[in-house]
Amino acid sequence: MLRAKSYMGLATDYDGTIAREGNVAESTLAALKQFRAAGRRLVLVTGRQLEDLRQACTELELFDRVVAENGAVLFDPARKDERLLAAPPPVDLVLALQERGVEPLSVGRVIVATSQPYETTVLTTIRDLGLEHQIVFNKGAVMVLPAGVDKASGLRAALAELDLSPEDVVGVGDAENDYAFVNACGCTVAVQNAVESLSCAADWVTPSPAGAGVEELIARLLGGLAPFSKAQAVERHGASDS
Repeated sequence: MLRAKSYMGLATDYDGTIAREGNVAESTLAALKQFRAAGRRLVLVTGRQLEDLRQACTELELFDRVVAENGAVLFDPARKDERLLAAPPPVDLVLALQERGVEPLSVGRVIVATSQPYETTVLTTIRDLGLEHQIVFNKGAVMVLPAGVDKASGLRAALAELDLSPEDVVGVGDAENDYAFVNACGCTVAVQNAVESLSCAADWVTPSPAGAGVEELIARLLGGLAPFSKAQAVERHGASDS
């Protein structure tokens, strides 16, 4: 069997990855705790706003860092320290979207979010106002962020604080907006329920969906077995580890 390099960090999405319907199973929490107890680092990377995430996940202290709002906010759970990684949303943008009937409309510290089919209205509004903002999709969600801000940029900021190289981190996710941060890591993993584009780009796809898949991943990492690193995977889905 192929032996894995000793990855020192795990960066994971929340909804659809470690959580199902907003909740993390006790077995998944136990696996995450075991990973951190082994001296490894955990980074949560999510599109959720912090206030919403705190209500959904009562054990944020389990993570060394939390990247929220799709890369725009960095949170240190141990110190309760929150840092914006981009400018707050322009007031003109929020008012214009409200005037144009975009609903629901959620405004965070940086992110502005709605849902399909409002992406065309949002894009037109951004152009009309001459803003350098981008649209990021997360399944049915439509997120608006400053140009250059995504989960990868947020993860880089988190890893810099932890003095950890992206090459020493495994990234795992399930949705379109996870591609950037997962692909920035030394090993890219998609859970079994991931969108096809992410699964096709991953070094390894877990046999089970969501939290159960993350548990399988952690078991392999702590057991010293691959998922394949980019250097090991000659054919990402054609290679075998046995």
